[in-house]
Amino acid sequence: MNQPVRGQRISVEVNGERHERDVEARRLLVHFLRDDLDLTGTHVGCDTGNCGACTVILEGVAIKSCMLLAVQADGRSVETVEGLAPDGELHPLQEAFSSFHALQCGYCTPGMLMSAKHLLDHNPEPTEGEIRRAIQGNICRCTGYVNIVEAIASAAKGGGR
Repeated sequence: MNQPVRGQRISVEVNGERHERDVEARRLLVHFLRDDLDLTGTHVGCDTGNCGACTVILEGVAIKSCMLLAVQADGRSVETVEGLAPDGELHPLQEAFSSFHALQCGYCTPGMLMSAKHLLDHNPEPTEGEIRRAIQGNICRCTGYVNIVEAIASAAKGGGR
């Protein structure tokens, strides 16, 4: 007979807002964000940490949320793609991705944006090589990365075309 999995009460700040929930010990952060908080911008791509679609920023570090348990985020701060435009105004990275056609199907875009945000938060004037290294953990099957790199470089310089 299967025993119910015990839950744990966690408190996580997501995009500046505190959330308290009971979660199963085995619940992944990506599922907590998507299913419990209805923040579906963070995508589930591979569940193995290979694709980067689930990238969020935890305490200032870009992480793959499919590789972290929700209980490990207890008491910590998480930024998701929804936090980029809290007042409905696009973040410079989002504007640049649009201007440079740095998305096609859009599945990798949230993870790319969060990896790029992490980079620019720590290195506001990255070289092309530094941009490419920052997004190397994010797989895009559509764009070939050229426009993504150009968009990030443009956002670093303060704008679109």
